[in-house]
Amino acid sequence: MSDRQPPRRRVPGPAKPPRPRGTVRRQSGPGARPARRPSGARPMPPRPLRLGSPRPRLRLVGLALTLVLLVFVVRLLQVQAVEASSYAARAEQNRYVVHTLAAERGEITDRDGVALAVSESAYDITADPTMFDAKQLKIQDGPERAAALLAPILGQDQAAIVKKLRPENSNSRYTRLAARQTPQVWKQIKDLKTALTKKGETDRTTVNVLAGVFADPSSQRVYPNRDLAAGILGWVNADGQGGGGVEQQLNKQLSGKDGKLRYAQSGGREVPTAGSTETPAVPGSDVELTIDRDIQWAAQNAISEQVKKSKADRGYVIVQDTRTGQILAMANSPGFDPNDLSKADGEAMGNAALQDAYEPGSTAKVMSMAAVLERNAATPLTHVVVPNRLHRGDRLFQDDVDHGTWYLTLNGVLAKSSNIGTILATGELGRSQSEANKVLYSYLRKFGIGGYTGLGFPGETPGILAQPQKWSTSQQYTIPFGQGFSINAMQAASVYSTIANGGVRVEPTLVRGTKGADGRFTPAPKPRQARVVSEKTAKSLAQMLESVVDDEQGTGIKARIPGYRVAGKTGTANRVDPATGRYRGYTSSFAGFAPADNPRITVYCAIQNATSGSYFGGQICGPIYKQVMEFALKTLQVPPTGAKPANLPVDYKP
Repeated sequence: MSDRQPPRRRVPGPAKPPRPRGTVRRQSGPGARPARRPSGARPMPPRPLRLGSPRPRLRLVGLALTLVLLVFVVRLLQVQAVEASSYAARAEQNRYVVHTLAAERGEITDRDGVALAVSESAYDITADPTMFDAKQLKIQDGPERAAALLAPILGQDQAAIVKKLRPENSNSRYTRLAARQTPQVWKQIKDLKTALTKKGETDRTTVNVLAGVFADPSSQRVYPNRDLAAGILGWVNADGQGGGGVEQQLNKQLSGKDGKLRYAQSGGREVPTAGSTETPAVPGSDVELTIDRDIQWAAQNAISEQVKKSKADRGYVIVQDTRTGQILAMANSPGFDPNDLSKADGEAMGNAALQDAYEPGSTAKVMSMAAVLERNAATPLTHVVVPNRLHRGDRLFQDDVDHGTWYLTLNGVLAKSSNIGTILATGELGRSQSEANKVLYSYLRKFGIGGYTGLGFPGETPGILAQPQKWSTSQQYTIPFGQGFSINAMQAASVYSTIANGGVRVEPTLVRGTKGADGRFTPAPKPRQARVVSEKTAKSLAQMLESVVDDEQGTGIKARIPGYRVAGKTGTANRVDPATGRYRGYTSSFAGFAPADNPRITVYCAIQNATSGSYFGGQICGPIYKQVMEFALKTLQVPPTGAKPANLPVDYKP
């Protein structure tokens, strides 16, 4: 036996199926390649899609973002750099509110400092229409709701308020709803605003429709004495400006200079922390007049009673200091109450004593006599034969009463107010009627006829006085006795003050001076003076005027004042009706001064178209002269002189 192992015998296993052609024999073991599956066994998976490169899309998005950012940067530069000031201004405009601080109007007082016109605190109720816009309030009917609340408080029509709150100019930020309302009115509105604001804090459906309503401090003009001296004082209109009288004449001095208040607001309320700027208002100056309130009252009371009694159209009384030319009273009837212009008669809202032009009548004869005496054409004792009728030119002249032939002195011509005697006397002023006309005209002008008085009062009339070469045939003979030319009442009073002042005309004055905010009093400029006639002529005229009152043949005996020497002259002139331009009715007047030998006060009265009772000046104006003159003499404590009157003769025996 040998050690060699016999070879192993292979036992045949199951037969393997034949391998298809073209297949690779699968190798086993590490690194063996996987065998391919037969094509019929399983389908191959889909081939994956390949995405394009994202870079182009990223570039496009980046470019778009860059453009958008560039637009924002450009707009930002435009807002913050290029148009920064414009936008800032608009922001300021929307944020800040500017209110006017009305200056307090100066007072008007009489010569003793008694207040005649004062200003009381008031408010102008204003609104910002942009705050009533539908976008602002988030309601469509904001103006209507606000107007419904304001109308009963302001006493205005609701539709009118709506129109102001919704103006045609939608950018308007200011409108005045009511001017110069009392503090009580503004308090009612303010309480309503507060109530709406508080309710809106708990109820978001509540809208404060009054948030855009504000109040500017203002003042209300008040006249404590109602209609006293209304013709002198005038009134203040809805814009706070003088509308007549001294209020208009001295409006600049009285009104002062308004200030301004600027503050930030939000929702109609001031923002306290935003700060404010204020330009204080400068109050107006006080004006002191020359009139005396008590004498003014006496004059106004007297003329009002007589106008009513005579059923006349109107009347006026002027009281003047003969030495200084200062007006102590200037009363008109009818008058008006400047506190309530809604009830005033438009024809009475003025100063008729300065604005009415009328033919003066016989009170103008004193100027004719002044010319005759000054030119030495006659003396007070010159004899004048006065017939019942006098034919001159194309007319037949007569006196106010039928009479036989009168044998009068020149003094008597004035005392009896003879038209014929005056024509005869003035005819001696020149070698011809034409020359006499020129001489008379020159004296009328010296006395202030045909020109302004110097007061500078609004609406004053200078009257009408034609040049002598233009006088008609009748005017040559009517002008000497006061017809054919026109004057105002102040001019008439000034004529008698000139005679009373020794023949020197002093321009009338109504203002004594002004007192500024610093309390310093500035007197008014001194009035201009001019000699009209000599002192001798003035004295003779004063004595002749005494005869009008003292002599039983005089026409002014109702003007006598016991204990005083009184100089005066009556006037009764045909009156031109301003409505038709024709003569209708009469102008009745009386003018004079006292004491006659040492004059202190001039009083002039005129009544237009008296239709009840007498219309003669001596009968209806003489008593007014006496009443007012007596009161003025006592008020100013003017004693009687005690001297005896001259008692110049009125007539003579042929």
